[in-house]
Amino acid sequence: MLNNKSILITGGTGSFGKKFIERIFQDFDPKRIVIYSRDEFKQDVMKKEFSIKFPDKVHKLRFFIGDVRDKDRLYRAFKDIDYVIHAAAMKQVPACEYNPFEAIKTNIHGAQNIVDAAIDCNVKKVVALSTDKAVNPINLYGGTKLVSDKLFISGNAYSGGNGTIFSVVRYGNVAGSRGSVIPFFESLIKEGKKVLPITDTRMTRFWITLDEGVDLVFKALEESRGGETYISKIPSFKITDLAFAMLDDVDIKEIGIREGEKLDEVMITKDDSRMTYEYEKHYIIYPHFDWWNSQRHMTPGGTLVEEGFEYNSGTNKEWFNVNELRDALRDGGLYDYTEYNR
Repeated sequence: MLNNKSILITGGTGSFGKKFIERIFQDFDPKRIVIYSRDEFKQDVMKKEFSIKFPDKVHKLRFFIGDVRDKDRLYRAFKDIDYVIHAAAMKQVPACEYNPFEAIKTNIHGAQNIVDAAIDCNVKKVVALSTDKAVNPINLYGGTKLVSDKLFISGNAYSGGNGTIFSVVRYGNVAGSRGSVIPFFESLIKEGKKVLPITDTRMTRFWITLDEGVDLVFKALEESRGGETYISKIPSFKITDLAFAMLDDVDIKEIGIREGEKLDEVMITKDDSRMTYEYEKHYIIYPHFDWWNSQRHMTPGGTLVEEGFEYNSGTNKEWFNVNELRDALRDGGLYDYTEYNR
């Protein structure tokens, strides 16, 4: 699929970008991979890391300094690119709340710039990374990502029947990624703390690893025909169980839910159920537009979910218990329970 292809990743120096490129180098022989981001230092660090990990393939990496707000730079970067993965965004909820104009410029205007540049530069496919916070958003970050998702889905109407294909991949906080609770808990445990702060003991979350997130993007690249939103079937866990999975004799201090934070994650709303199809390992929400044609755009093998279905971390059918969380943390190389519990 990606052999001899040119791939560009916006925000490519983040956790997802690094894992995605590792998987490409392991499984494919791309023509080149372009990392498009703003931070020259992170790009330099990444180049050195991949020089060690993949010395025979690092020459295929290209590093472009650029911002998704800069449309002219995107046009230059997208020249002769086959596939674009859009991972760049302002993601921190407090930062977006305090800097709303900046969040809009990056997450919304940047998305529109990518749609325009991809169509005009004849990019074959664009896969945009989304978040559970775009579903029934209660904070500005979620609101901007909702608009971003709508722009990418509607991009298919602008590109026409034989133009660029746009799709969206949606998941929640990736286990162990920058900003997730796991490295935060680990830092406290390393300091010898026995009390872990939890905003609300009723809180639940979905569990998805970086590899699972990358798998879903590969599926979108391979199968998408335009307008799909992909969601993985993944287990839920209680945030209190995660604390006990990391520290046996932990005490939990409830500190109160933060502004813009939800008790449960929602990936698929009841209203979306009318256009949601279930597959073996994922769901696809299809758009409800006049231009969308089920015969042309729908991926075979899916079953329409029941109307009123909601994919919610609090009512999910699959759950991780404490021991399963410990195994998942260890197997993912995220945290070794035995190191701190002897």
